Amino acid sequence: MDDAARQRVLDVMNSHNLCTIATVRADGYPQATTVAYVNDDLTLYLCCDVHAQKLRNIRLNNKVSLTINRYYTDWREIRGLSLGGLAEEVQGRGEIEQVLRLMLAKFPQFSDLAQVENLANVVAVIKVTPQVISLLDYRQGFGHTEYLEV
Repeated sequence: MDDAARQRVLDVMNSHNLCTIATVRADGYPQATTVAYVNDDLTLYLCCDVHAQKLRNIRLNNKVSLTINRYYTDWREIRGLSLGGLAEEVQGRGEIEQVLRLMLAKFPQFSDLAQVENLANVVAVIKVTPQVISLLDYRQGFGHTEYLEV
């Protein structure tokens, strides 16, 4: 992926707030869940309850698909991402607290839940490392998609 494509992907990541992550359940069925995210460059981080089904799924199969999009009233402006990547539960307390600080910066309402130090005890953090990204940009024409390898 060249620098210009990377910047187009980051523009979408940085201007959206929600993603839908698809994981594989133990019974083989896919499960799609909408969740807030933050990103550090192309790496995405999601927070969930330590007992969440998506976390159990990732522990069994770390291959995930993820979309980032939102509703557009003018379809000529649609931009979004679809990616395939590898997910893992973040284990280090320092990294968990750093992600929670990123969450607080992006979502100030998150601070109503608890202090970062307390959240780190009850919230799991999932790290998604993209392998392939499809960048959808209707501003370039209906259905325009760029396939990018990371």
